[in-house]
Amino acid sequence: MNFFISSPLEQFEIITILPISFFGLNISLTNSFFFMFLTLFLTLFWISLTFFRSSVVPSYWQLLKENLYLVTVSIIQDSLGKKGEIYFPFIFSLHLFLLFCNLIGMVPYSFTVSSHIIFTFTLALTIFIGINIIGLKTHGLMFFSLFLPRGVPLFIVPLLITIEFLSYIVKVFTLSIRLFANMTSGHTLLKIIAGFAWTMLTAGGILAIFHVIPLVLLLALIGLELAIAALQAYVFTLLTCIYLNDVLDLH
Repeated sequence: MNFFISSPLEQFEIITILPISFFGLNISLTNSFFFMFLTLFLTLFWISLTFFRSSVVPSYWQLLKENLYLVTVSIIQDSLGKKGEIYFPFIFSLHLFLLFCNLIGMVPYSFTVSSHIIFTFTLALTIFIGINIIGLKTHGLMFFSLFLPRGVPLFIVPLLITIEFLSYIVKVFTLSIRLFANMTSGHTLLKIIAGFAWTMLTAGGILAIFHVIPLVLLLALIGLELAIAALQAYVFTLLTCIYLNDVLDLH
């Protein structure tokens, strides 16, 4: 009996759900857009569960939301201090959106939006541009002193500016690649282990008995991947605050 084993990378394929063309421009509805919209909807719905019914003795939903709120507050306080309070709505929205993106991607037959470099890079680039606009608005032309520390000998100024500028630009890639690589590698590993367990089960005989071993490993990896999903949302948010602090204080 022949069994079809799909590629572990097949789960990351962007599929057109509703083809739409406007004056030759392809604006089709894809699974990536659908799950991004679903993430936004579920995020707003989850917040609304206790938004209008907060109580002194919190419910489970309210307690969960307050804990996530406190985690985001601690990130801002540790990285930005009091000057970061004005940016809390954006930071909290970013943290919550990425968390739901990663967790929804753990549902079988769903789509992990954050597993695509185009999404993570666009998000990181948008944040990077916004941070630089904030830096220019706060410090004016003094913002460019970020690339030239004081007391540097004149003959190494061109080299130092080049190094500082490149290391500054690299932040966009480190921010985007970290999230993309972790989500892609984790989901790929889960797919491989699940396919291996299914192959052993369908092979019959003694192999069908020992399929329990990769199955137990799969359950352990699912728990680990859930922790990584939450951790990567936390790290992305933390690094955003750190980069924002750099332009506010000109470190």
